[in-house]
Parts: sequence; structure tokens; C-alpha cells
Amino acid sequence: MGRKTVVHEFSPPDSNATGARVWLITGAASGLGLALAQAALARGDRVAALARNPAALASLVDAFPVTCRAFPLDLTDPASVPAAVAAAHAAFGRLDVVVSNAGSAVLGAVEALDDEALQRNLAVNFLGPMRLLRATLPHLRAQRSGRIMLISAAAAIANYPGFAGYGGAKWALEGAGESLAQEVRSLGIHVTLVQPGPFRTAFVSRSATFVEGGPAEYDVSCGKFFRFLRSIDGRQPGDPARAAAALLALAELERPPLRLMLGRYAHDKARRKAQGALRELESAAGADTDFAP
Repeated sequence: MGRKTVVHEFSPPDSNATGARVWLITGAASGLGLALAQAALARGDRVAALARNPAALASLVDAFPVTCRAFPLDLTDPASVPAAVAAAHAAFGRLDVVVSNAGSAVLGAVEALDDEALQRNLAVNFLGPMRLLRATLPHLRAQRSGRIMLISAAAAIANYPGFAGYGGAKWALEGAGESLAQEVRSLGIHVTLVQPGPFRTAFVSRSATFVEGGPAEYDVSCGKFFRFLRSIDGRQPGDPARAAAALLALAELERPPLRLMLGRYAHDKARRKAQGALRELESAAGADTDFAP
């Protein structure tokens, strides 16, 4: 039989008098989510760690039996999300930082992506985070405080061949995040869209499904990029531990930015994107389309 997750009972605090933040982190069993959970717990914060398989979090709970609790979460199940959030809030009495980190990708050329592939991208990377927001916002709104970190992707800075479904879902998340930030600003809630570059996690090998084949013409675009991704898997420049430290620092800022690029690659990509957008704007090709005065 598999090892069972140890659940440690304790009474939730009446307030946050200790100064320790309560983090709710989805996708906390691996990658950036696990690195962030470990860093927050090591600092003395409390963590509600959410994952599809909470048994994968047993070692984390064993290491921090009082300050860490694991809860099951399936972002594609509408009932799972509010249940996990309610259990996390009941365990700790409040939520201070909500991190929407869980994600997966179905990658392929537009011609190769059927409805099921597109729906999977949307379900995990857009609808799931939106469910998480709807479940956590009432708690943050009642507190009149809180931080929301939506883990996006470098594909939302500028997209890649074969990333129409995944990057498209992340672009949708960014659009929703921009709107949300304006809705909750007066409530003392801050929203940041986090755009990681390539980090040394198992995303390519475990969380990405490649839809390959189809018309041979796409091998020079999608095929070439997929081969590149596989060639750097395990050698990505991003350090998850340093990314976690950056997110801990982000939580300390009185006025956090709307966007935070993680890693030199993401920063350089954002700079090139901004420069290109400025050149397009200065072309003024679409400026003279208003009614004449």
C-alpha cells in the first residue's frame, strides 16, 4: 500500500498576530510550487499546499507538521476548488498570499489541435485559476488584504510556434488578471502576473504533451521548436530556489508590480517585445481612422 499523507490537527489561529503569512499554493508537489512552499515554510510562514495527489506532499508535511497542510485539488473539477480553499481557510483561519501555480500544456500546431486539446489548455490554465480566484476572493475581500500571484509564462510575453493553445490560455489569464487588479485595488488586494522564463523543472518532460505529426510543412516551425525544448530539458537556466526567493520578496512589497518577469530570458524577451510594440505604434498606420472633426 502507498504511504498515507499525515494530517496534523491543530486549532486555527484567531488572527495573524505572529506576523507569519499564510500561503495557498497550487501545484505545490513539484517545480516552482514546491520550491516556493519550501522557502515559505523555512522562513516561518504557513502553507496550504494543494496538489492533485496530496500524498506527494507527505515529506513536506512531515518536515513542517504544524505549519504545512496538504489538500487535494483538481483544477478541472468545479467542486474540488472551493472545497480545497474552504479546507485551507478552516485550517489556518486566513489566507494572505494566493499563488495560482498549477498548470500543464498541450502543445501543437493550430491545425493539429482538436477541441479536446484546446479545452484541456483552457481548463487547466485559465478556467481552473478563475475558479481558484472565485473561491479565494471572498476571504481576501473580508480581510481587506491579500496578495494574488498568477503564474503565467514567457509565452504570454510573446508566443512561440506550437504554443497556440497553451500560450493562448495564458494570454487569457493575463487579460483577466489585469482586470482583476483594477477591481480589487481599493480592497487592499494586490495582483501580480508572474512570467517565468525557462526553469529547471520537469515541465517539459512531465507536464507538457506534444501533439506532433500532421502536415510536414510545420516541422520547420513547431517541430524545430519542440526539438529545441527537449534539447535544453534539464539544462534550463532558471533556478527554482532563486525564483522562490523572488516571490517571497514580492510578497513583502507594499506596492507590488502588476507583472514580474523571472529570469534573464524573460526580462530580455519582455524588453524586445516592448521595443517592437513601440515601433509598431510609431508606424501610425491605424491612427487616422476616427471620424473627421
